[in-house]
Amino acid sequence: MPLAALDLDAAFEACRRETAEWAKTFYLGTLLLPPQKRRAIWAIYVWCRRTDELMDSPEAQARPVDELAERLDRWEQKTRALFNGQVEDDLDAVMVDTLERFPQGIQPYLDMIEGQRMDLTWTRYPRFEDLKLYCYRVAGTVGLMTQGVMGVDGAYTSAPWSDRPDTSDAAVALGIANQLTNILRDVGEDRGRGRIYLPLEDLERFGYSEDDLMAGRLNNAWSELMQFQLQRARDWFARSEAGVRWLSRDARWPVWTSLRLYRGILDAIERIDYDVFNHRAYVSKLAKFADLPRSFVLAQSR
Repeated sequence: MPLAALDLDAAFEACRRETAEWAKTFYLGTLLLPPQKRRAIWAIYVWCRRTDELMDSPEAQARPVDELAERLDRWEQKTRALFNGQVEDDLDAVMVDTLERFPQGIQPYLDMIEGQRMDLTWTRYPRFEDLKLYCYRVAGTVGLMTQGVMGVDGAYTSAPWSDRPDTSDAAVALGIANQLTNILRDVGEDRGRGRIYLPLEDLERFGYSEDDLMAGRLNNAWSELMQFQLQRARDWFARSEAGVRWLSRDARWPVWTSLRLYRGILDAIERIDYDVFNHRAYVSKLAKFADLPRSFVLAQSR
């Protein structure tokens, strides 16, 4: 049953509060969007967070694999029903409203659920190609979910011969860049859960063992390994930049802001000498606000 307008507003407000609490850097970027677009982004974020919590919440980590697999199966069924317009709760309501205003396909959502299924059985990633697939599924998909909300600048489609730019590659690249950044920031936390997301082929290349990582050993091999990983993440951010210029004018500033602030976490990792075992890298509030004018200037050019 559809929610009344006031109830729908309250449901979107709940999404706003959750986004603000759990994704501070991302949330700052959303505040630069027009109201309808920011509400849609908050709804999509909360759907993604609910999907992630099926596997990553403290409660979920204490559950057996079979039970988690069943949860993901039920969530997939619920998601398919959602795309058919079925509303069971407030999150369904805001998502149906979002899909009506910004139509999109279901595949990125199903792909994200597949990414969570990878966490059922994968605790190590032998090659970067394996990790890239995981990053696409759990984060690159977010770019695909949100690109329709962001929209494309009409200046690129106004002429009769104009082809609509395809921002998909850049959207996926930004999601992968963000996830690689998460992985580098959270090495210590993931180690505590018995997970290593850094490709094992890279550990071998730099002479840094799994035992070294589990012990949180800081040495030259670790520094060189992290320098390599940081550059890879920066390369993915660079790949995403090409697509920002295609976005609608009211979306370029928020996207540039989110991109630059999230990339700033990589700089923060360098400032703590790659010690992500004992420190959490983050961008300060002052640095976030100081970067807003720079992002604004970038957003003015196509």
